[in-house]
Amino acid sequence: MTTGTWLAVAVVLSLSGYALYLVGLRRHLVEPNRASWLIWATAAGIEAATYAAVNPGAPQTWVFGLSAVACTVVTLTMWRRSRWRAPSAAEGVCMAASLGAIALWLAFHETFWAHMLVVAAVPISFWPTWASVWEDPARERSPAWGLWTLGDLATLIVVANSGATQVGEYAYILVELLAHGSVWLMVGLASLNPARSLGLRGGPFYILDAYRPRPNPFAVGESHLGKAVFAAQNFAQGDTLLRFAGRRVRHVPLDAQGSRDRFVQVGDGEYLGPSGRVDDLVNHSCDPNAGLRFQDRGVFLIAIRPIARGEEVTWDYSTTLRDSAWRMPCDCRSAQCRGMIGDFATLPDARRAWFVERDLVAPYLRKAAAPSRAFAA
Repeated sequence: MTTGTWLAVAVVLSLSGYALYLVGLRRHLVEPNRASWLIWATAAGIEAATYAAVNPGAPQTWVFGLSAVACTVVTLTMWRRSRWRAPSAAEGVCMAASLGAIALWLAFHETFWAHMLVVAAVPISFWPTWASVWEDPARERSPAWGLWTLGDLATLIVVANSGATQVGEYAYILVELLAHGSVWLMVGLASLNPARSLGLRGGPFYILDAYRPRPNPFAVGESHLGKAVFAAQNFAQGDTLLRFAGRRVRHVPLDAQGSRDRFVQVGDGEYLGPSGRVDDLVNHSCDPNAGLRFQDRGVFLIAIRPIARGEEVTWDYSTTLRDSAWRMPCDCRSAQCRGMIGDFATLPDARRAWFVERDLVAPYLRKAAAPSRAFAA
């Protein structure tokens, strides 16, 4: 095929990927990492401009330019559905690299090094997405990753056909190809479903297979306390319900109130912050049907008795608290309601023993709790 044909293929594959990703985003079928997309939207325009400056007249600059516009559209769509959270250290490094690229380009007119600095920032910007997909590949199981990878491959062929010999002409596209391909591999190559898409395995065009969502095991509704999480199916005792996925932080913001006050203490002066997911909305009960279990892979909510469909899912907030000035009046309306939610030490001895024996207490509390002679009662 000619260079022009490969260029058209690259553009179609790249833009199709963004279109399909938008479909998944609007239908809540993907759960993208907002930090990665914010960085990509910022860096994509810089990269497209610096690439064009380093490689004037190169046809592949059209692919990068259109991708930058599409990336910005996806990010703006996502931003409307999200709330701001402070960047992590890795995200901050990548943002600093992008700002450094702008400074090199505009202030010192060092276009080549600005271009290479953004290239170096690409793997850093993918780190939050890699971490998210490692936890749960379903968050990014979209055909878009396969289409972007194939689009990058087509763009690489365009670069090669143009007779490029300089590292600056290949660096960005090679890094993008490896980054997109790695996510595609992590979410499963079958997410693109190429065999069935080509009609080789029975029937019509199935490229949207990945968009068939699995039934949601939970429903978010209203209780007398406000937002609440309800079981959308039956759960047996011992079932793992969900993972608490907030970022670990050392301090709770002083202005954390309402929907922003979603912090779970996991150590001395260490907390899980809001995740923006359903785990933020699970309410407290003094007679809960679930509890937190701390494992090497994370913090999980476990059913401590059978939970019927339609029943609200709850856990006891006191099972993670120690030496905290935080107190909250309790209105759980259970027969065992204590009237106040406080530290683990405020629970009756027998109740503390019950949680410890079932491994439903934060690890930093177990050592202090286990020696209590009252637990033998």
